[in-house]
Amino acid sequence: MVGSRDRLARTGVAGVYFVQGMCFAALLTRVPALQEKFGFSEGQLSLVLLAVPVVAGVGSVLAGLLATRFGSAIVLRVGGLGVCASIVGTGLVASRTTLYLDLAAVGLFLGLVDAAMNMQGVAVQRRYGRPVLASFHGVWSAGAIAGALATAVTAHWRWALGSALGAVALLGAAIALAAGPRLLRPAEEVSPVRDNAVTRIPWAPIVAVGTAMMLMYIADSATSNWSAVYLHTGLHSSQGVAALGLAAYQTCMVVGRAFADRLVARHGPVRAVSIGGAVGVLGLLVVVVARSPAVGIAGFAVLGLGLCVVVPQSFSVAGQLDPGGTGIAVARVNLFNYVGFVVGAALIGLVAQSRGLRAAFLVPAVLAVGIVVLARSFRPRAVAAGDARGVRPVVGG
Repeated sequence: MVGSRDRLARTGVAGVYFVQGMCFAALLTRVPALQEKFGFSEGQLSLVLLAVPVVAGVGSVLAGLLATRFGSAIVLRVGGLGVCASIVGTGLVASRTTLYLDLAAVGLFLGLVDAAMNMQGVAVQRRYGRPVLASFHGVWSAGAIAGALATAVTAHWRWALGSALGAVALLGAAIALAAGPRLLRPAEEVSPVRDNAVTRIPWAPIVAVGTAMMLMYIADSATSNWSAVYLHTGLHSSQGVAALGLAAYQTCMVVGRAFADRLVARHGPVRAVSIGGAVGVLGLLVVVVARSPAVGIAGFAVLGLGLCVVVPQSFSVAGQLDPGGTGIAVARVNLFNYVGFVVGAALIGLVAQSRGLRAAFLVPAVLAVGIVVLARSFRPRAVAAGDARGVRPVVGG
């Protein structure tokens, strides 16, 4: 039975997801402004964007080590405020050197929060005894919409770069501080069943679902890092309209994830991931053939609707592989997030420089077919033990 403490924890974790999505999107939709401010070519910009997920991977590993010892809540409370503070710095720096240092801090804090918030999300799902993880990622997407719209609204303000990021950071810090006391404490998120059979995490299924998530994040990286640039420079939209590509993508992420938990519970994760991957391929092909900003934005929307299910189900599998609730499997799967983001940023930048952004978006379209092929790796797994209160294991997704 779901208790009041579980519901309270769910609201706190949702708040953390919202802040992370909002800050991330607010920063990425300012990429065209950063490119113009510092005079980056597309190749140089790809290298700058590449550095953030590389450092975030370090943050994810660090989160796994810290959460195992201190619990994921403290990692989130520190990391969340760090994300907010560092994105403010991005809007204020005046030289390339200080920008690089600030983006390194952004990446480190993003990695800490990404891993730790999914540890909390998996723990809440385990306590609920039914799929709820997609709803958290839906809240992340809602936050991303808010961040992208903040850019669209402030695109023509004087000092828009600093003021937009500052406003988002202040709101994010307030929500993070309110959410902190609601998060699950270490004793609440970890199962007492911690023998060797439970805590030995198999690598083969992690690599399988992680690869599918990597392919998803290649497409996500292309959208997050390059949709605004593509719409602005390739399809000749204004900067305000260019920010709507990411907003449309995340809007359909929210719509899809609002129903994903129920669809997975009814039809199973294999079918959900397979169909979602196919729809994602279709959305990217629409982006490639677009001749107007409206069609390009529509393609990003279809992409979001298709790929919305992949990440929540990847972390659900991680939770099933780690019924002891150590967070080890979640941290490992989360690394594929950054591998995908790094590969996506590099591939799109390299192809864009030689063939243009239109051709560059064909690359993730082809790679996303792999998600359909790997869908079988998301089949439900029996869990050795439930949590301390006897809640049934989650095997539906």
